[in-house]
Amino acid sequence: MVHDRRIDGKTHIFGNAGGLFMNAMTWWDHETKSVWSQPWGRAIQGELKGVELFLLPSQLTTWASWRAEHPDTLALMNDVNRLGFRQRFDPNFVIGLILAEKSKAYYYEDVAATVVLNDTLDQFPVVIWAANNNFHAYVRQAGGQVLTFRAEGDKLVDAETGSTWDVVNGLATDGPLKGESLQPVPSSSAYDWAWLDFYPETTFYEP
Repeated sequence: MVHDRRIDGKTHIFGNAGGLFMNAMTWWDHETKSVWSQPWGRAIQGELKGVELFLLPSQLTTWASWRAEHPDTLALMNDVNRLGFRQRFDPNFVIGLILAEKSKAYYYEDVAATVVLNDTLDQFPVVIWAANNNFHAYVRQAGGQVLTFRAEGDKLVDAETGSTWDVVNGLATDGPLKGESLQPVPSSSAYDWAWLDFYPETTFYEP
């Protein structure tokens, strides 16, 4: 999970609290010494208890896949030889989506089997793309309409207008909707049991 570390307009500095909460990492903020749950982005102890950080879209992927999409990336590393250690997603890994306090999980292999999955999360129409040990998730709505996507090579094409979309940034690059963009869905990947620990009310997609 990746969170915006600004609270009421002030940027906070976080560190590893050195303990686990529900088998997951905890943080502490330097300003108030509050302790935070990393998956939730929520303070669980201290002055800021109950405060939640804004969840940002993120993904777990291989270094090769990330570099292919973002060739100018700079990386801070301690051991360059470990960058390629993950060859594929574990079968128990899920893509977890969160919108308006609703959550839904998709097994990576289920989405990768079709490459593009059009679905709904509560009242929100969403699209998930998964291939090459990578994934992207968006609200599939633009130009005042709900869109239905299919994969064409490394691009997306919507059935409603025939517009072509860049899957990496959710931007329409050709067609009637050229210049429109899709809203990214806050998402993360995790083991299914770990996702359920923190989001016990989640629903699981069934192919």
